[in-house]
Amino acid sequence: MKKRKYMGQIILCILLTLLGCAIIIPFLLILGVSFSNEHDIMLNGYKLIPQHFDLTAYKYVLQNPKEILQAYKITIIFAVAGTFLTTFFTALMAYPISRPDMTGKKLINYMLLITMLFSGGLAPTYILNTRYLHLNNSIWIYIIPSLLSPWNIFMMRTFFSQLPGSLVEAATIDGAKQVNIFFRIIIPLSKPVIATIAVMTFVAKWNSWYESLLYIDDYTKVSLQYFLQRMMKNIALIKEM
Repeated sequence: MKKRKYMGQIILCILLTLLGCAIIIPFLLILGVSFSNEHDIMLNGYKLIPQHFDLTAYKYVLQNPKEILQAYKITIIFAVAGTFLTTFFTALMAYPISRPDMTGKKLINYMLLITMLFSGGLAPTYILNTRYLHLNNSIWIYIIPSLLSPWNIFMMRTFFSQLPGSLVEAATIDGAKQVNIFFRIIIPLSKPVIATIAVMTFVAKWNSWYESLLYIDDYTKVSLQYFLQRMMKNIALIKEM
């Protein structure tokens, strides 16, 4: 038994080491390429250790530090605020439809399911966000249109429905209101699903660039990913010239 346990630990350590290498090596490769000369990359390909140390890429990126810092600032603000608001309102939406005694929850579930299968399309969405909600050139364009996701709602609803109903019944008998039950019982027990949705939302917000492309004309309000994309396009244009 001890030998099997020991061998199992060795195999697990080897697998975790390989997994760690699979995650770290691409990052180190990107870091090495960033310090490499362009001619060396074209001639020899990507290498972990640069053949000739070159800071040209960093000089180009940092030639306008205020712009990239502003892009970081905007992205951090809407990523943090959007993650908090999305997680909070998702929980508010998911809890009522997870209760077995809620009236009309089937209709709400069908309406949410329809929005997952069919969207309004790009043109109606653009008109709604610009002409009626006036979200263009505003940081709220990164937050409000994606505030609620049916997928996240269904995920959190499923988790809420699996919690023991006796806890809610006991709290109701003791005179607790639904608001108190939600914040003092349901939320503390739902940290795993809340953390999952928060992480997925934050990653999606951090990587967003589509909103900047469609709705932002003010260059001081673009996201970091769109700023980097514009920078890469400028580099490509310079090379073509």
